[in-house]
Amino acid sequence: MTDHRILATAQQIGSRAMGWLHASHEIGFGKLSDNITIDLADPNNAYKPLGECALAASLVLRDGVTGPHDARIARELLDFGWTQLRDGNLLYERQLRHLVMTDPLETYVHFARAGYRHRPMDELLESLAKLRAVQVAEILPSRRLAVANARRVVGLRNQPDDWAALAAGTWLGATPEPWAVDWMTGYDITHTVFHITDWGARPENLPEPMRDYVRAWLPVWVDIWLEVGQWDLVGELLVVDSCIGEPVTGAQGWEALATVQREDGLIPRDNSEPVSDDPEQAFRDHEHTAVVAVVAGTVTMSRALGGAAVAA
Repeated sequence: MTDHRILATAQQIGSRAMGWLHASHEIGFGKLSDNITIDLADPNNAYKPLGECALAASLVLRDGVTGPHDARIARELLDFGWTQLRDGNLLYERQLRHLVMTDPLETYVHFARAGYRHRPMDELLESLAKLRAVQVAEILPSRRLAVANARRVVGLRNQPDDWAALAAGTWLGATPEPWAVDWMTGYDITHTVFHITDWGARPENLPEPMRDYVRAWLPVWVDIWLEVGQWDLVGELLVVDSCIGEPVTGAQGWEALATVQREDGLIPRDNSEPVSDDPEQAFRDHEHTAVVAVVAGTVTMSRALGGAAVAA
């Protein structure tokens, strides 16, 4: 498969996945309950899917490499999510009540990237960035990078983040024995790269030792998770491949995703069990993989075409 065929496959996979996400939201999947409060017992099951879909849609609009149809439905997905979040009020109230929680900022950034701003939220985040309690909140190193990148994209003026130290504190920053990687570490690796490079917009920000290490071992890791059918993680690794410079993994991963993607755009999370016949359960189980597919297709095309994104 030549490079232009890889791009065609990436575009097709991403476009179909975007269509499936949009169709799912049109019939109400992912909608917040009317009585939801800011004291979410489990934000992962409450509004995390809205944030994930907003991430994918915001990158489609940021990079500008899709056709007008995908750009339109990306905007509609963002409008849907912003409405569900009460035009940002839910995020603001949650952040105000729970000062050291990071999920409101990590959700808000995807909307802010696409132009949805909530002035009280911006002012609150500016104030919170000055608090020692916020700076020393104990979170995973890759998650700390997510918060730092969110602050950068939102445009907070007070950004004390030491990117070199944050990168060095991750699993990937230590460039450990590559055969020691496991499933969860695989996700830590991908998110470390995502946030340092702002989803491919800043590939030069990945420290050279980390870049060389990833370039050496990424093809091996893709092969491993292709073999066991972990399609979600394969998709994330393909995103990484376009965030580190010239891609190194070839066509195999893209061909595999194209093979397992259904006509409606759904991509199974993995091979562990059949896709549910209940459309809503299928959405809950496989929404993240569709988001990953949209991001992978978008970032791959953007980097190949010279990088449409402009660093903030």
